Amino acid sequence: MKVSAVVVSHGHRSELAESLPALRPQVDELIVIANVPGSAPADEQNERVISNDRPQSFAANVNAGSAATTGELVLAANPDAVPEPGAVGVLRDFMESRPRCGIAGPRLVNPDGSWQPSRRRFPTVGGTVVRRTPLRSVFPPLRRQRDHYLLDEQPSEPVQADWMLGAFLLLRREMLEELGGFDAGFRMYGEDIDLCYRAAKAGWERWYVPTAIVRHRWDAYTDRRLLTRRTLWHWRGILRFVRKHPERLKALV
Repeated sequence: MKVSAVVVSHGHRSELAESLPALRPQVDELIVIANVPGSAPADEQNERVISNDRPQSFAANVNAGSAATTGELVLAANPDAVPEPGAVGVLRDFMESRPRCGIAGPRLVNPDGSWQPSRRRFPTVGGTVVRRTPLRSVFPPLRRQRDHYLLDEQPSEPVQADWMLGAFLLLRREMLEELGGFDAGFRMYGEDIDLCYRAAKAGWERWYVPTAIVRHRWDAYTDRRLLTRRTLWHWRGILRFVRKHPERLKALV
């Protein structure tokens, strides 16, 4: 199966200098979306660069990149996600073996090689309130919400997932076309949860494949600071998700 990669760069030229050399030899087609000036790679090679006239949401950019490619599989990758050799091939081979796998995600690791909790459960009302309010100083999420982050599970073999961080996801084009792609109404946060949730409702499997390893700088920006512009974007994403899927309000804890 052919893999088309879409990398959305929002002023991440320096990150592309590390990620693109690792990604280029592993995919059949590569598009970089330059969302703002200064986002295109300094050393363009085999990739195609699409420069936006005005910034778009991450979801809208991935949708545009997907529409401009032809692969049966679409890789949505952050500019700071650096795949280890063979990582994309592992994900591709796994998806080829499971026709109902719509989304496959790798094991994300921090720059120092430590494990990153990228496979998670769908959010609940109580857990979200704690994570996005001052309550998190009393109930630190990464210590008190072990079930949400699946902190006690570090599988070495593929396992199914509710959702995975959108930093590096291999997506089946058939699924994207059926679902209408990412919801471009999510400005920055929540589009990965929403896509996985809609995929689950439509009967598509989501798999975490830990033998594929990708190095990723997890900033966790909204976890470190309470009131920022990104916090507001996050809450906006949460509200959009709940409006679309009101049944999740029943998931209290």
